[in-house]
Amino acid sequence: MQVAVHTPAHSAIGELLSYRSATLLAPGTLVRVPLGQREVLGVVWDRADDTAAQAPVQLRAVAGVLGGMAPLGADWRALVAFAARYYQRSLGEIALAALPAQLRTLGPEQMARRLRRPATQAEQANAIELIALSAEQESARAQISSKIGPFLMFGSTGSGKTEVYLRCVQELLQADPAAQALVMVPEINLTPQLEERFVSRFGAAQVVSLHSGMTNPQRLKSWLAAHSGQARIVLGTRMAVFASMPGLALIVVDEEHDASYKQQEGARYSARDLAIWRGHACGAKVVLGSATPSLESWHASRPPSPQDPEGGRYLRLAMPSRIGAAALPRVRRVDMGQQPHRTVFSAPLLAAITERVQRGEQCMVLLNRRGYAPVLTCSDCDWKSDCPHCSAHQVFHKIDRSLRCHHCGFAQRVPRACPACGNPDIVPIGRGTEQLEEQLAALLAGVQRADGSPVRIARIDADSTRAAGALQSQLAQVHAGEVDVLVGTQMIAKGHDFRRVSLVAAVQPDGALFSSDFRAPERLFALLMQAAGRAGRDAAWMAERGAPCEMWVQTYHPTHPVYEALRRHDYPAFAAQQLTERQQASMPPFAFQALVRADARTQPVAQGFLTAAAEAARAAALPGLEHVSLYPPVPLVVQRVAGVERAQMLIESSSRPALQHFLAAWQGVLRSTRADPAHKGLVRWLVDVDPLAI
Repeated sequence: MQVAVHTPAHSAIGELLSYRSATLLAPGTLVRVPLGQREVLGVVWDRADDTAAQAPVQLRAVAGVLGGMAPLGADWRALVAFAARYYQRSLGEIALAALPAQLRTLGPEQMARRLRRPATQAEQANAIELIALSAEQESARAQISSKIGPFLMFGSTGSGKTEVYLRCVQELLQADPAAQALVMVPEINLTPQLEERFVSRFGAAQVVSLHSGMTNPQRLKSWLAAHSGQARIVLGTRMAVFASMPGLALIVVDEEHDASYKQQEGARYSARDLAIWRGHACGAKVVLGSATPSLESWHASRPPSPQDPEGGRYLRLAMPSRIGAAALPRVRRVDMGQQPHRTVFSAPLLAAITERVQRGEQCMVLLNRRGYAPVLTCSDCDWKSDCPHCSAHQVFHKIDRSLRCHHCGFAQRVPRACPACGNPDIVPIGRGTEQLEEQLAALLAGVQRADGSPVRIARIDADSTRAAGALQSQLAQVHAGEVDVLVGTQMIAKGHDFRRVSLVAAVQPDGALFSSDFRAPERLFALLMQAAGRAGRDAAWMAERGAPCEMWVQTYHPTHPVYEALRRHDYPAFAAQQLTERQQASMPPFAFQALVRADARTQPVAQGFLTAAAEAARAAALPGLEHVSLYPPVPLVVQRVAGVERAQMLIESSSRPALQHFLAAWQGVLRSTRADPAHKGLVRWLVDVDPLAI
């Protein structure tokens, strides 16, 4: 029989390995099999009765079967096979990575004991009086119920998208006792509040979560509940797209535009795109939701027109109105070119924050850079706090007096004097959230809240939430009104329902306007729109205060099209302008891309490998080559990380099938090029299909 095991990436070992078994095992059965000197977990992929007769050598026997559970279904195996094929990875790598890690360590006896544990007793959901849906919500729900989809729910922040998800799941579960729903969010910190809403509506016994923040036993328990059908609702991050759910009938991808749905290590899959494929393959409805959809999804949901009679593949559902929330915030732009040099908080913004705090309202300040300052420098010899292992600066963290590289993790104490010349006057350049918090505390030191107490400032970023439970604790303080001004990175801009925030400020957003990455304006607009959506989410509370909510943007380019569209909260206009530019430049979604990245001891070796592989592809006239453009290799923006040099080559085509045919044929060429002694300094290479950052 054929078994999928996790073989080394890009190895010459076949997709499936043959083993013999005394009994016929159904495809999808989990087994323990010998691989070299080890015993590993595998998935039976094919039940060929004549495997032993065809084999030229004596086959090794299956070591054990993890029985007591249903085999992994054909739909799940089809999803894994497609992901492996499309993202140019091995079948076993995708299959085994999609299973809970604890399964790899369990033998048949341990698995049997695990399955004998009593299942959680079913409990009744809380009786909740459902509020009436708005006309827009009801229209979206009705169309999802009556049409096939896929659907793009284009809903303003605060428009009630989550309630529509809940109603659709509720209808599904009531109509079919075996049906299951998968609801995905982009980041772990958004799962607790979503889980709370689903558990209160459907009961804890029907809802499980799947994300990387769980322990291995927790993930296995949730996975088994989903695989057995006991859990009818699975909430999770991108990894949940591979959950084994035999009754899957509905997939929701909330905040579908978010880059976190794209895996950035190992198999670089897009969970959003796999959700679309999985829904189509197994007949499940798919709902993508966002206030700022990705341009790919927006283009795919375009309505029919005389120039384009068929339109896109998705059905767009518009929900522009906020539910129970104040109007979208008024956007105010501050021209920092008119402010005194080195101004961090302009006088108008500082006055607005002060006024809001004194009235008992909350403010949110966004700066997407953690640490105290991006770099330390010496004014005498121009020394900078460069990372010794990366072509990047070490970031200054004042709280623990450390220099940390955010690429490789190398950390060291801040030197007392310049290591190069001994000058004791080394200073921070630029600013991060730590410095912003410190400066804001100084500027608001004399300001009092309505009850006469001092202003309370908190910071939420990857550093302040490093400890277990820290994020939930800090968010609880914000929700309880124990924080007046919240400073943070993009972690605070997504999905949170802060009821008392009336002012949001973006302090230094201009860096993305002129990036070499063509997706940077799209990401900036989405981030600012999502941040703006945190303001004014409680209309009644805002009405008591008597002042409209606001979004402040401090910029040196106040008339930039991104900020003009933001001022009008006009995503369609922004998307139209961006899509026009991309079509003229033949960029996604009007072209299809892949990156081949090479990591080596030196930059010449990395680029040499890519050049040689491209020349070999041309010499072999690989299938699809005539429809593919191979660009010269270049270093990455941060070209050295942890002592390893990195280079990349862009492959582009106007045809997705042609690109796929070429990449599949190129795999063997890349492996043989890697084996050439001329490239012995190569550390690794990988293919990234549909990359989000170039």
